[in-house]
Amino acid sequence: MKTLYFDYAATTPVDPRVAEAMAACLTMDGNFANPASRSHRFGWQAEQAVEHARRQLADLLNADPRSIVWTSGATESNNLALKGVVESLRDSSATQPLHIITSAIEHKAVLDPCSWLEHHQNVEVTRLTPDADGMIHARQVADALRDSTCLVSLMAVNNELGTITDIPAVAQLLKNHPALLHVDAAQAVGKMAVDVKAWEVDLLSVSAHKFYGPKGIGALYVRREPQVKLAAQIHGGGHERGMRSGTLATHQLVGFGEAARLASQELEADETRIRALRDRLWQGLEALGDVVRNGHPEHISANHLNVSFAGVDGEILLASLAKVAVSSGSACNSATVAPSYVLKAIGRSDDLAHAGLRFSLGRFTTEDDVEAALAEVSRVVQTLRS
Repeated sequence: MKTLYFDYAATTPVDPRVAEAMAACLTMDGNFANPASRSHRFGWQAEQAVEHARRQLADLLNADPRSIVWTSGATESNNLALKGVVESLRDSSATQPLHIITSAIEHKAVLDPCSWLEHHQNVEVTRLTPDADGMIHARQVADALRDSTCLVSLMAVNNELGTITDIPAVAQLLKNHPALLHVDAAQAVGKMAVDVKAWEVDLLSVSAHKFYGPKGIGALYVRREPQVKLAAQIHGGGHERGMRSGTLATHQLVGFGEAARLASQELEADETRIRALRDRLWQGLEALGDVVRNGHPEHISANHLNVSFAGVDGEILLASLAKVAVSSGSACNSATVAPSYVLKAIGRSDDLAHAGLRFSLGRFTTEDDVEAALAEVSRVVQTLRS
């Protein structure tokens, strides 16, 4: 039996069409030059390719291409958004600390910068608690708002549960408040419709490898009208309109752009097919009995299925599923043996949190993969329970 891949939320394989576009930007006979080299044709061609990719991503997000800032990934984008906003607003004469609202179930790429700002920059942070379905609601943000709130940072789709936050509702309540709205959309872009204008967000983080692009490249959408002010966190040349210095990787950006183009064309069909496969997977797992679904049953990404198996040791379960690649939580938190902080936040017991598995499906998942995974998980769970 081949190893079955059900960890698309951790990373996706590069689409072959993306890989082909990238390969054409690597060698001497391709578009390999530095996009910042404006003194010769090679540099001009590379710059043209990079700007074409910027347009492709902007089209996917319904954004102005000039609002796209290239980064190394969503982690850097989140750090730039959070730290950049605070630094741009800091007034040494101010007596009241700045305030950020986020949630207890954000990715560590948001929670850790918030903790750093809290402990090193005298920023006060409110971490909203999700309900039992893993949902964060706009009314919670409204209750937590202060005059000193400078930023609200909430993810569009939770990386472990797949629950979807009503971002437009949060944006609406901030209309009469100066606080900016940042959205970590790493699990949303390329998997569901994301429209920065309709959502009315100020900042939005994207990662290419979450939707069939290469690793090591991402973007931060920075609203232009009115212009959101950010203090750069990486200095050395003033690239990306002064917000992020560094030589741009032509091949990665071309791949990013191609992944965005494909998502624009295929998103609806992908989402419909993947949701049907996910629902079949849940139907089969639920039939085992004593299986708890984590997350809201409806307000959830088509790609995610997070379940806990009662009566089974979580670590032994994960180790026994060597032929099914799944996750016990966030890939960025897999070094710890502690139960998922996301599952604990929605009220799961230690046993159920330890026995929680995230199945995530994608473009290359097939019906045969789902049936094979069901057979293997059923065999393992029944063996362990007996």
